[in-house]
Amino acid sequence: MTKFSRNHISVSLMLVVAVAMVFVWSCNGPEENGAAVKTALKAPPKKENITDAGLPPRTQNIPAGKKGDLIRYGRQLITSTALYLGPKGSVAQITNGMNCQNCHLDAGTRLFANNFAGFTASYPKKSNRSGVVISASVRISECFERSLNGAMPDTGTKEIKAIMAYLQWLGKNVKKGQVLFGNTTPRLKFMDSAADPLSGKAVFIQKCRSCHGANGEGLPAAGKLSYTYPPLWGPNSYNDGAGMYRIGNLAGFVKANMPFGATYQSPQLTDKECWDVAAFINSQPRPHKNQDKDYPDLQQKPIDLPFGPYADGFTARQHKYGPFGPIQQFHHKKA
Repeated sequence: MTKFSRNHISVSLMLVVAVAMVFVWSCNGPEENGAAVKTALKAPPKKENITDAGLPPRTQNIPAGKKGDLIRYGRQLITSTALYLGPKGSVAQITNGMNCQNCHLDAGTRLFANNFAGFTASYPKKSNRSGVVISASVRISECFERSLNGAMPDTGTKEIKAIMAYLQWLGKNVKKGQVLFGNTTPRLKFMDSAADPLSGKAVFIQKCRSCHGANGEGLPAAGKLSYTYPPLWGPNSYNDGAGMYRIGNLAGFVKANMPFGATYQSPQLTDKECWDVAAFINSQPRPHKNQDKDYPDLQQKPIDLPFGPYADGFTARQHKYGPFGPIQQFHHKKA
């Protein structure tokens, strides 16, 4: 164990939201009406909606000096997390070998791929998962525990400060409360039936296996310190407490970004294929995260979270695979 990890890494049980990853992944469930997202996937955004989320600052414009060095280091930690903090990391060994960029594409700058532009402007805020107000740096630290299935770094470490510096630089022109186009992932319209893992397996074999491996094990990068294509399940993937374990989040991510070459403007899979392949991926074995204390207010619990208890009478299986419409209607009537 390195000096960094002995002095600064606390294995905490703060059970707050992941984006992902990943998530800094989305905390909300799929939208009530997917029409707006469906339109966004087919048409370019209106000009007034394009902010730093669509036009991130150019890396050559990172300032010089110590401030710029910290921003650049933060970007490297996003793109190459495992080299610094993975199982054989040069700074500490506290993650599963995945990189933040595996879920926050293009160093967190791609639209509808868990974009980071509005992240720092949205904090501090109350986390529905923990029920308390948290800071941006705490939220970053939490991702290490869920999406990277590791240990939470202390928020005072150089690494967390560097990631914060990079994210603040990305969102330097974003105001608190500003709604950004493409800031998270698409929220696909609910299907009338449950997502089908068996059909999703066929989609995986045809569209995903060539990159992510026949058993979802991912493709290790040269030197095997990281991954070129991340594992989608198994011991080195995100755990079941991560944002990507909710199939609404994963299905939307797939729609806008997968398979390789897809974009939010030119998706390659139908909505059903996205729901089904997300169901298949999240039906496979992965590390477990105790979530008994998550969502103290059950009314705030996302309807696609497959762990009870719930504030309704629907089964855990329906909360995992759907159909989600009846669950949503129940809560609307109750409200």
